[in-house]
Amino acid sequence: MNAPTLTPQATPAPAWLLLVHQLPTQPSNVRVKTWRRLQKLGAMPFKNSVYILPNTAQAREDLEWMKAEIVAMKGEAAVFAADSVDGHAHEEVVASFRAVRQRDFAAIRGETVKLLRGRATDRALPTPLRQRLERAARALRQRWTETAAIDFFAAPGGEDALASLETLERMLAPEVRAAETRTDDGSPLMSKDFQGRTWVTRPRPGIDRMGSAWLIRRFIDPSAEFRFAEKPEAASDGVPFDMYGVEFSHHGNACTFETLVKRFRVTQPAVQWLGKIVHDLDLRDERYALPDAPVVGRLVDGLRQIVPDDAELLERGMTLFEALYRSYSGDVAARKSASKQRARRKALK
Repeated sequence: MNAPTLTPQATPAPAWLLLVHQLPTQPSNVRVKTWRRLQKLGAMPFKNSVYILPNTAQAREDLEWMKAEIVAMKGEAAVFAADSVDGHAHEEVVASFRAVRQRDFAAIRGETVKLLRGRATDRALPTPLRQRLERAARALRQRWTETAAIDFFAAPGGEDALASLETLERMLAPEVRAAETRTDDGSPLMSKDFQGRTWVTRPRPGIDRMGSAWLIRRFIDPSAEFRFAEKPEAASDGVPFDMYGVEFSHHGNACTFETLVKRFRVTQPAVQWLGKIVHDLDLRDERYALPDAPVVGRLVDGLRQIVPDDAELLERGMTLFEALYRSYSGDVAARKSASKQRARRKALK
């Protein structure tokens, strides 16, 4: 009987690469220069003169270049592969990388939100101020790109920072500026003039398009139909909404939901509440900071992840808004009922 053939098992590569180095005391800028280069690479400092990166081909190349630079500056350096770092569990090291990148993304988002707030205070920005905002937006975009490139473990906050940045860029885009400066008297519209229409919006609906579609079907036309197109020109005889440069879209610091509420004079308190949630989640300027907004945002994000079909996604989003609308109305009714009961009890005493 022949002995079984044993297949050699591949040895897993070590998880980490370590740069151990010692720098000369002169010139004095050597340490700062080296620190900045390692920061750009996303390397994490561990103890004295030891930096760590995930063990990838790119990281190996980067650290070998760093080693050569340090030696050329009369220093000493070596690159090692390791399965663990100074007794730290793998998960602890990963968590450290994620925490640093999370702080970086939070800083980018914080600065972007400040610019958005400044943008919201002036609809017709003077050219010098607009140019400063555009330069700031480009710098933040560059920072986000560089941070994302060294986000090795998908740290939280990256998508939020990007969404805020894209909102700022969209507000400063030429087509948005043209839409904001066009004549728009904002006069009230009658829902009877919009019956039996097909409304057209961009694919992959998010919070503003879901809310706007619900508003259209709830308060404007219960039989409204919806379809999707990339550009307003493709809307044909449909009514475009939440697209660049159209009547029912962003105007000034109002999202599409708010524009529709204003134009069709929808005054219900529940709708005003929903408008504040949509505004904060879509424009990301934290104007109202309602505690319900983050939960609603997560629900919408979850729907976008599990529903691939745009039409079904929009319908589910409208169902979510109907549920929110009813929950608010029911909560108001419950509070009124409780208030009446308290008044009766007080009168009987």
